[in-house]
Amino acid sequence: MQLDGFHGRCALVSGAAGGIGRAVTAALRSAGARVLATDLADALPVGDNGSHGLLWHAMDVRDSASVEVALQAAEHAFGPVTLGVHAAGVLSTGPLAKMTDDEWQRVTDINAGGTFRVTRCLGRHMAGHGGGAIVVIGSNAAGIPRQEMGAYAASKAASAMLTRCLGLELAAQGVRCNIVAPGSTLTAMQTGMWADGTGAARVIEGDAASFRTGIPLRKLATPEDIANAALFLLSDQAGHITMADLYVDGGATLRA
Repeated sequence: MQLDGFHGRCALVSGAAGGIGRAVTAALRSAGARVLATDLADALPVGDNGSHGLLWHAMDVRDSASVEVALQAAEHAFGPVTLGVHAAGVLSTGPLAKMTDDEWQRVTDINAGGTFRVTRCLGRHMAGHGGGAIVVIGSNAAGIPRQEMGAYAASKAASAMLTRCLGLELAAQGVRCNIVAPGSTLTAMQTGMWADGTGAARVIEGDAASFRTGIPLRKLATPEDIANAALFLLSDQAGHITMADLYVDGGATLRA
């Protein structure tokens, strides 16, 4: 099936310098969209000037003004933004009982607060331009308790519910809001938790002692797996799908 609804349209991607964000940006460009790829200023690669349909721009999801400026830059370069993927996020590990207030605030401000600021801005803009589609990259940790990942899981759960509520509020304006919830994916965020070369095998096998299931499909996701799911939810073929929470985790959460 060929996915439609991308050629010549303007998309904004947050967290575009990360593994999943880069894959989403590449997939959107391959599908014919023009993309404003955003991330923190010190994470940006050397970009082009937009002549090839891709423009890199600094954006901090903790700052509403920064988000607004980035969206205006996208509109100025490529026209109304009708596609949006919010992929920015941070990981935090450690027991909740030992977590500091500052770390809790950092994680929730980026993961949950960032989702609020980015999707609010995109939603307002799209509602004023006749509709659009937003995909938030969440996590399967939002739907299952995880040891030593409490702040991350809670922030991703908040992000998911926020996205679904926004989708309900904006449905009448033709704005669709959906979530892709990856499991363990081959990105720097994942491999940074591994102590040695057996990390992938241990994730696939699971760990009964930490109440963590393995991955039934016997493999980790690639960033492209997640990008493909996001593109489907953005496409015309998903035109009657909103407020969905699509888990792309190889069956790891055993989710009904």
